[in-house]
Amino acid sequence: MTPDLIVLADTIHTLDSHHAHPLQAVAVSGGVVAAVGSRQDALDWQATGTRVVDLGSATLTPGLVDCHIHPVFGLDLTIGVDLSSASTLEEVRALLRTEAARDVDWLRGWGLNPNAFGTAPLHRNVLDDVSDGKPAFIRLFDGHSAVANSRALAVAGIHGRYEFEQASEVVCDSDGVPTGFLIEAAAMELVQSHIPKEPFDERKSRLGALLRDFARSGLTGGHVMDHSDESSALLQALEDDGELPLRLRTAPWCMPGSGEGEWKELARTIGTGGRRWSIEAIKLFVDGTVDNGTAWLYEPDLYGQSTAPFWPRPEEYTGAVQYFASRGIPTATHAIGDAGVEHVLDALESLRGLVPADILRGTVHRIEHLETVPDDLVDRFKGTGVVASMQPTHCTHYSLADHSDNWSTRLGAERADRAWRCRDLREAGVTLGIGSDWPIAPYEPLPIMADAQLRRRSGAPEQEPIAPSQALSALQALEGYTSHAAKAAGLWDVSGSITVGKRADFTAFELDPLTADPDEFAASSVLGTFVDGEIQFLLERLA
Repeated sequence: MTPDLIVLADTIHTLDSHHAHPLQAVAVSGGVVAAVGSRQDALDWQATGTRVVDLGSATLTPGLVDCHIHPVFGLDLTIGVDLSSASTLEEVRALLRTEAARDVDWLRGWGLNPNAFGTAPLHRNVLDDVSDGKPAFIRLFDGHSAVANSRALAVAGIHGRYEFEQASEVVCDSDGVPTGFLIEAAAMELVQSHIPKEPFDERKSRLGALLRDFARSGLTGGHVMDHSDESSALLQALEDDGELPLRLRTAPWCMPGSGEGEWKELARTIGTGGRRWSIEAIKLFVDGTVDNGTAWLYEPDLYGQSTAPFWPRPEEYTGAVQYFASRGIPTATHAIGDAGVEHVLDALESLRGLVPADILRGTVHRIEHLETVPDDLVDRFKGTGVVASMQPTHCTHYSLADHSDNWSTRLGAERADRAWRCRDLREAGVTLGIGSDWPIAPYEPLPIMADAQLRRRSGAPEQEPIAPSQALSALQALEGYTSHAAKAAGLWDVSGSITVGKRADFTAFELDPLTADPDEFAASSVLGTFVDGEIQFLLERLA
């Protein structure tokens, strides 16, 4: 063995159960792990030309992978002023006034938390007198809704109700006049299509900077839950320039109103891509969000909403899943409400007998989000092989233990007590991938791993934990970003642990994620990331 690289660290967690003894060294050759052992072993491995990176007292783990992100789609969702810090309506309006004073054609904002409105309705008049005569388009934090002002509605020619192929709505008052509240993608696109497009080079620059920030945060990969022709062009352009610092596995959307012709075109894209990015799955939706009344629940929410599926004819969703599954194509379905999760499980269980057993065994299907589910649905996961992909900070950032937040209020105490049942799913033997859903929530993985253990925001010990019985252990939180992330992508045979023959993707930490206090871990440093045995980021003092 003549390794290209040797990485040394006082603590190495391989996430490989066969490694019972302490390890401090990993050798890399040709982008894969060639050996693991002690610092003494490393002396025997080293050869002329081998680079040695000694991380000292650091902890090394398999590379962290965010199981649900939107880096390209997020470029649109993060234009304008960040409103996520605004907790009151006046704070929202003050931020928008400042933004409107800038030399921009459209007033844009994002990250708006509906809790800031209190009992006030989401209405265009909130924007009209702070937009300086400009058309305004403000996205709510969930990414599934937006508020447009009167000028923007006029520019888009929106004067009344619309009919859509999906559960989308231009909300109107009792007189049929649009309020400016736009729910789900089809309604938002009516306005979005009139906003000037950002030049390709600017988007490439912003995406490159974002991905570098991902690497500095500790990420070596991500499961991207969207894809478009622009995504291909941007990712390939970055890779051609040597600026793709992590692996990206993408999934284009399959939407209501589509049929076998569209499904065939989507299927043809599977497996295409570059060295570090590729299209590997199909993303579908069966509902929207609790906060805007478009989740699919057994019983209505407080306002009589959230009882309809995103696919008006849900049997067509089932048909789409069967089409892709029969061709060995993984699916990932957005399902937040209890009825939505049940329908996805029904659809996936229908594959038995329809799809050859070898194809079914070799294809991973996932449910994304699972925000409120009863015991019987948790039990149904057992033995199905269906993966749960969840975002702990959706719980800790947007709900409260006393149920006074919008999400909990809409659901009522009984359903809100079933919030993000991460621990129950793990104890049921379910593979649980963890992610951020950036830009819906911050992408930094260390605070997310801490929040998964604390069930509150890290760094905020005064906050009461939300459903603390659902807290993950430190190991489970790490597994959600490593071994379980690999299993959620059907890649456990090549990644997710530091094992000879697997990809040499690593993350190095200042503190040990398995022993550090979660609050302290969340605030600590990432020392470096490696992909294919190549350094993507290394803290300056270690370089």
